[in-house]
Amino acid sequence: MILEIAANSVASALAAQEGGAGRVELCTALELGGLTPSRAQIALARERLHIPLYVLIRPRAGDFLYSELECETMRRDIEVCAALGCDGVVIGALDADGDVDVARCCTLIAAADGMGVTFHRAFDLSREPAQALEDIVALGCERILTSGAQASAPNGAALIRELVVQAAGRLVVMPGAGVTAQNIAALAAATGAHEFHASAKHQLPSGMHHRRPLLSEMEGGELGSDVEQVRALVTALQGSAP
Repeated sequence: MILEIAANSVASALAAQEGGAGRVELCTALELGGLTPSRAQIALARERLHIPLYVLIRPRAGDFLYSELECETMRRDIEVCAALGCDGVVIGALDADGDVDVARCCTLIAAADGMGVTFHRAFDLSREPAQALEDIVALGCERILTSGAQASAPNGAALIRELVVQAAGRLVVMPGAGVTAQNIAALAAATGAHEFHASAKHQLPSGMHHRRPLLSEMEGGELGSDVEQVRALVTALQGSAP
């Protein structure tokens, strides 16, 4: 049983590690579904973490239909991750019909140069999940992150179980979205999955004393992963193991 934490900062990545997570997916802008972090964040996380570090490769919010320029941006971000010694990257691209964009993904995987590759929740927007899984297996990805094409993994548990059976060990099907310490054990039982993805995030209080009431939307504290939430997830997951 492995818990991966979506960490939106180096501080969140360190909280994930302290809480007992087995792997970090480093990103930024969780409120947008996650975007690629800066080179400095990746480098600092790599220096400080002793657990596997994967980096989200997503140049913008929105859909997963990418232009040539966006694909080149992602390819170069992946090369940065390789140069910095990351363990893997998290990618995903679809064509306009909702199928896996095999050609673009091949380009990105080639840039990974031996790093592990997870296919992210672009999978949940695919037209036909069963076919998308076969395409992703053929690409050589080691796992799929999915909510079962629903707003949360608990809601998509039935499809996730079908995908776990279909994958038959050829890759890992990793539930993610809405995963908490309160539901992770039930989710493990319902899906048969062995890896899980969560953010364990909470809103930190702002340290500012000076405030501008008319600009309060700019003054909130940082959103980040919480050590105790990570620890609770790990404990619940370990308790669910057969």
